[in-house]
Amino acid sequence: MAVTAQQVKELRELTDCGIMDCKKALIESDGDIEKAKAWLREKGMAKAEKKSARVAAEGAVISKISDDQKLGVLVEVNIETDFAANTEKFKTFANTIADHILASKPADMEALMAQPLYNDPSKTIEIFQKEAIADIGENTSVRRFVIYEVSGNGAVASYIHMGGKVGVFVEIATGDDAVITKPEFAVFAKDIGMQVAASRPGWVEEGDVPQSELDKETEILKNKALEEGKPEKIVMERIIPGQIKNFYKMNCLVDQEFIKDEEIDVKTYIARTSKELGTELSVVRFTRFGLGEGIEKKEDDFAAEVMKQAGL
Repeated sequence: MAVTAQQVKELRELTDCGIMDCKKALIESDGDIEKAKAWLREKGMAKAEKKSARVAAEGAVISKISDDQKLGVLVEVNIETDFAANTEKFKTFANTIADHILASKPADMEALMAQPLYNDPSKTIEIFQKEAIADIGENTSVRRFVIYEVSGNGAVASYIHMGGKVGVFVEIATGDDAVITKPEFAVFAKDIGMQVAASRPGWVEEGDVPQSELDKETEILKNKALEEGKPEKIVMERIIPGQIKNFYKMNCLVDQEFIKDEEIDVKTYIARTSKELGTELSVVRFTRFGLGEGIEKKEDDFAAEVMKQAGL
């Protein structure tokens, strides 16, 4: 029988299922809304809303970069279990989300959820996500993303560690764009990504550290030294400057020890590579996503995950 757009709209509002699924349910149910709702429940589609409340701290951090290396996206997509994160359904969903963000460049998460899917405008990203929840059987969500776009000379690069457990995005400025196609540049970009992944700097260089952060660190160091009985004059003139220098070394990328050669710092490695490539290189910015960081994770053993996936 023919199904009207109004019927599809009504069923979507009642179930939060996708347009095509609602249309199919109505066709199978001869246009009866209640029967269509039952049909969707039988197929598992109507369970998406309940599943969306469950903790999702597994998944993957993935990146997509344009062919000219001027535009890229780093995105964290979450799911409940590591078992499900390794399925093709989840990987397809995550990669589609990343492709969409690269193509559509949403301003924020709210804008992303409202956008029509880039390769299927019949559904929004929000509906696409709900369909994934129903199809995979676990809460699946897009947690966060960052878009880098280079306007001048330079390139976007990424480093993905442990199959998506950690992802790093770096923007590198160059004096000559010809170098970004060279293998040596790719090695350099990967090394910087690895440095950020392993050493977790907060800023690129000393000038990027907010004064509020320095004031807070100074206050902590001062109170600790005074509690240890050290004279305030010595604390402020000798101890604090030395410890702030160490703070920079720990938290500023270019001041950190280079992870592949502890005899030099990252600043020296950048200068050395610039000389080798014949053009000045510099790190403009970086972003590090650790999968599930800040999310209170539920502890499930592997056997339980398998049983859950098998419906046992």
